[in-house]
Amino acid sequence: MGIEIRKEAKLKERLGNWDRSAKLALAVGLVLGAGSIAVGQENNTASFQSDSIFAGELRLVQEHGAGEGPAWHPEKGLFTSGEGNIHLRSPSGELSVSQTDAGSNGLMFDREGRLIVCEAVRRRIVRWELDGSQTVLADGFEGMKFNQPNDLSMDSSGRIYFTDPQYGNRSAMELVDDAGKQVEGVYRIDPDGTVARIIAHEVDRPNGLVVTADDRFLFVADNNNALGGARKLWRFDLKADGSIDLSSQTRIHDWGTTRGPDGMKLDQQGRLFVAAGLNQPHLPQETAEQPTAGIYVFSPEGKLLEYLRIPRDETTNCAFGGSDLKTLYVTAGGTLWSIPTHVAGAPVFPPRPAN
Repeated sequence: MGIEIRKEAKLKERLGNWDRSAKLALAVGLVLGAGSIAVGQENNTASFQSDSIFAGELRLVQEHGAGEGPAWHPEKGLFTSGEGNIHLRSPSGELSVSQTDAGSNGLMFDREGRLIVCEAVRRRIVRWELDGSQTVLADGFEGMKFNQPNDLSMDSSGRIYFTDPQYGNRSAMELVDDAGKQVEGVYRIDPDGTVARIIAHEVDRPNGLVVTADDRFLFVADNNNALGGARKLWRFDLKADGSIDLSSQTRIHDWGTTRGPDGMKLDQQGRLFVAAGLNQPHLPQETAEQPTAGIYVFSPEGKLLEYLRIPRDETTNCAFGGSDLKTLYVTAGGTLWSIPTHVAGAPVFPPRPAN
């Protein structure tokens, strides 16, 4: 997976009698040069020393309804996709269903506070207007229906970027290139409604993505969970017109044969928080000799800084929330986890607070 994990025997003296999961989590932290990690399996918490990117305990805060998403609204709370619906967790922790039968995956608020939704089941991107109505932003390309719109991001000009992989049965795929080859691509929706394909085959199976705050780079998760599929994180240079320089494609990290990267978010220092990995293998397609599920934090330059283990499969996405945007929420196997951070997140909405 690209991380050298020291054998438990070499860490035995330092780790004492901690359980195996805690040992592995700390081993990763030590290799990365990050703060020490203490994992409590019984109460599902983990705490970090002050030199960590994380500022407190990892907590399990919700047992269902948080399969994907997530997106924070400062007044309404955290929206997540799960069980076919869009769920809402209020700032006080009250749970409700915001929309039934949504068939959604990635969620994002635009600068006006409107929710943009990847409706994977209906194969389209929609926007919830402030009056409660819905606008279909895109449902296909060149007369062909999308596959399964998965995740999305936005640049400073209001252009929406989204991924369109195909997981599972591929018989209903319509999108092909000029040579008739099936396409799992990345697309851009301009403010005037124009849809452009910016990546066709350069990424094996695109999943999560994010545009940096300065519009210089587009990070794309390559997560093909088929046998031999790519499990990589890529970076592309973005041009002023919203197109990308394909020759700039740079591999940031490779998860090897375990579960690859999924959703991702940025903090105000430009660090990338990526959901990835597995605790239990899905053989023969995906291995997990040691638990690899969690949040991987990368510097703006692509250096792996820290690993936060999430003990529930599958770690799918994350989002910053809370009144100061210093709470990282993580979706994993339908459950929701939270952990405080020292630095606030950098979502499109709401406006960024000062550190």
